[in-house]
Amino acid sequence: MKAASTNGCSFSLLFFVFAILAGSISASSPSGSSEHDSVKFILGEENLGPWKNEIEQAALAPGPAVDSHQGTLVLAANRTKRPDILNHFRQYRGGWDITNQHYWASVGFTAAAGFILAVLWFISFGLALIIHLCCGWEIKINDKGSKHSQRICLILLIVFTCVAATGCILLSVGQNKFHGEALHTLHYVVNQSDYTVKTLRNVTEYLSLAKTINVTQIILPSDVMEDIDSINLDLNTAADTLSEKTNENSARIRRVFSAVRSALIVVAAVMLLLALIGLLLSILGHQHAILIFVISGWLLVAITFILCGVFMILNNAISDTCMAMGEWVENPHAESALSNILPCVDQRTTNKTLFQSKQVVSNVVNVVNQFIYASANVNPHPSSPTYYNQSGPAMPPLCYPFDSHFQERQCTTQEVSSTNASLVWKKFVCEISELGYCTTTGRVTPEVYSQLVAAVNESYALEHYAPPLLSLQNCDFVRDTFQETTSSFCPPLNRYLQIIIAGLGLISVGVLLCLVLWILYTNRPQKEEVFVTFFFPEKLKNRFGKNRSNPKPTSSVSNEVL
Repeated sequence: MKAASTNGCSFSLLFFVFAILAGSISASSPSGSSEHDSVKFILGEENLGPWKNEIEQAALAPGPAVDSHQGTLVLAANRTKRPDILNHFRQYRGGWDITNQHYWASVGFTAAAGFILAVLWFISFGLALIIHLCCGWEIKINDKGSKHSQRICLILLIVFTCVAATGCILLSVGQNKFHGEALHTLHYVVNQSDYTVKTLRNVTEYLSLAKTINVTQIILPSDVMEDIDSINLDLNTAADTLSEKTNENSARIRRVFSAVRSALIVVAAVMLLLALIGLLLSILGHQHAILIFVISGWLLVAITFILCGVFMILNNAISDTCMAMGEWVENPHAESALSNILPCVDQRTTNKTLFQSKQVVSNVVNVVNQFIYASANVNPHPSSPTYYNQSGPAMPPLCYPFDSHFQERQCTTQEVSSTNASLVWKKFVCEISELGYCTTTGRVTPEVYSQLVAAVNESYALEHYAPPLLSLQNCDFVRDTFQETTSSFCPPLNRYLQIIIAGLGLISVGVLLCLVLWILYTNRPQKEEVFVTFFFPEKLKNRFGKNRSNPKPTSSVSNEVL
């Protein structure tokens, strides 16, 4: 089933868009009370304040539009009700699901008209060619009053050649616009994926840096360092996998789009040349040369019908996906076909990271304040190991951003926050002698001050980089991406695909009718006279008058005019 769906997905731009973000940091989580229990188990009984509330709301938020039998949200349900080829043409009711081969079978049915026309055209015209070549059966305009019929035939031939040329122009314009818009969409999604990777790596880097904090030999507890190593392993694995999948799938998508673009350019150029040269040869009456172009056109028309069907599949798949994304944005927490391929960090990893980040921040503040209270703000005896001649007003401690229950708290006037601590503490730095003792009033030496600032910067970074992980867990990040995709990228993609389909359709119909008219018009009698009478009717009338039936004057006049 996976193999079948993967092959089908190669025709869908937005499937690759999801594939870029899929599998790496995603994990489908259970729903209902078991999910709530898992959150409590991970967090323990600690209250994580606003983060905990948002986490639990994300875990418990119900999806209003669900299938009563399966308990899942059926995405694009009305749009995807199509006959299922693999299920005896019964109506498919599973909604948008790129992992379901029955979905792709139903999407493939939308191209049935193009594929059937290709088969019918290939067989019927092929049989006609065989009869024409082997049995000598021909269609000729050989009535005595055939001038009017030949003129109509030539007019139709020119009109259908123009139709084919118009289709080639539409195909060229549509494929160029579609290629640019598709790459623009891909670039946007890759940037979003890179942002996710950057967020994960920032958190791991700052957690790792926290292990190096050392304020006068005061460091983080060993159990905290072990927890940091554990969570960093999970986050690094997620970031590496996501980055690898992004690069791999992005390169694959670009190759596919380049191949499609080249194929469409070749089709447009070849069909345009075929139509124009075929028109010229049919006017000149080169029966043997036109036969080669008829056979070539027979095969190329079948190919354009098939391409038309393929792009109908692509257009319907993208339209289904855009509708599915729009419906999911309205119900992001409902279980659906997107649940297994969304780039949301699994709740266990995210909750552990958020909890661990708060714990590390609190421990960093402990390290800093332990030094301030035990060394900087005391006046020890010169024989004490903590003595370096500190003096002056007491140095304010660093503010704890969370209380004992890890709820956010306001700093008091006696504390300094991580945003301005470095500026405030700079006033308490003393000048030192060669032996490292303060020679001026101050509470910390320049070396200790730099250690304190490093610790504060680490605390500040964790406070600001860890919360964005919540947007990955509850899919706010994905919802924003989908909203931008459905509003900015889906409409032009569908519009340019429709232009491509219209171009392929015009080329197919135009060249198809041209083939019939080539054979008919090439076998006409007195082609020179008909050509002259069509373009120079008055001139021929004046030259011939009533003696037009004389073969000799007709030949000389025709040759003279031509």
